[in-house]
Amino acid sequence: MKTQLILATTIATLATTTSVFAHATFANQPAEVGSYVAATLQVPHGCDGKATNEVQIKLPEGVISAKPMPKAGWEVEVITGDYQNSYDNHGKAVKSGPVEIRFKNGDLPDNFYDTFTVYGKIAAGDPATGLAFPTVQLCGTDGKVAWDQIAAPGQDPHDLDGPAPVLQLVAAERDAHGGHGAHGAHGGHAAPAEQAAADGHGAHGAHGDHAGHGDHMAAADPGGFETVTAGDLELTAGFTKAMLPGQPVGGGFITISNKGSEDDTLVSATSAQAGEVQLHEMAMEGDVMKMRQLNDGIAIPAGQTVELKPGGLHLMFFKVAEAFKEGATVNVTLTFDRAGAVDVVLPVGPARGN
Repeated sequence: MKTQLILATTIATLATTTSVFAHATFANQPAEVGSYVAATLQVPHGCDGKATNEVQIKLPEGVISAKPMPKAGWEVEVITGDYQNSYDNHGKAVKSGPVEIRFKNGDLPDNFYDTFTVYGKIAAGDPATGLAFPTVQLCGTDGKVAWDQIAAPGQDPHDLDGPAPVLQLVAAERDAHGGHGAHGAHGGHAAPAEQAAADGHGAHGAHGDHAGHGDHMAAADPGGFETVTAGDLELTAGFTKAMLPGQPVGGGFITISNKGSEDDTLVSATSAQAGEVQLHEMAMEGDVMKMRQLNDGIAIPAGQTVELKPGGLHLMFFKVAEAFKEGATVNVTLTFDRAGAVDVVLPVGPARGN
């Protein structure tokens, strides 16, 4: 199996623990078989008072093309392998992909709870039982809580000591056998307010790009960016892309040419339309995809052009209050070491790339 290491950088949501979240559960409403869903796991506490530092989520057979959502302060390890069966995904046979997601090297105190989101397609599953996601919490060097027990047919999951979180399912509308939801699934008491932002388009949704990073950030330049000059710098081809409902992060791209004789550095970026904008890099190192925040900025060498583009250097917009809409614009202030603050207006292109 192959492993992908991703430095994840989205903001975690914390709230106080209540008795409702005694076990690890999903916050989702029942997902339709054949649809895409952002399965959001709620982790309510640590290990006997110890903070949780790692959450391992095994993906059940039938969940394909999974992508983890980045989290601030956590690394994400994606373990890939072969599926037991072959699944059709828009005319393409899918036989392998992510089989386990591990959120690592974080810090979730015992008296707080947090959510961990994995996006993927429910290619197969039985609405009568739902899909169980065996999950393990690791705390420090010796703490461990396992939510990995799967109820036998007819068994009440509440009778288990460590029931695996179950994603409830409903049959696809086209399935004549529909109508018997997974009412016995253990995750059924999750709060609707915590429901993940599943793709509202069902199985034909914009499946290629949802969680910002996981899709290599495919995007298409819609054009319309007005060239901006600041000192020796020329900024062209700027754009961002539309965000799907509930999508928590967005990507931004621009080309920066340094026509001077001295190096410059893109130090930071801000936008009134996002709570935070970070500078990121994504690169493949062999079979490992690494993503990281560039705290030291992005160098713009003298006489060279640097592209912030899908799959490479880019901006990441976090805590976006209102999703970017195609045809709109996003105002961004880029701050350079030498050129200073530069205001740009990024046109918003389609959610799906070419």
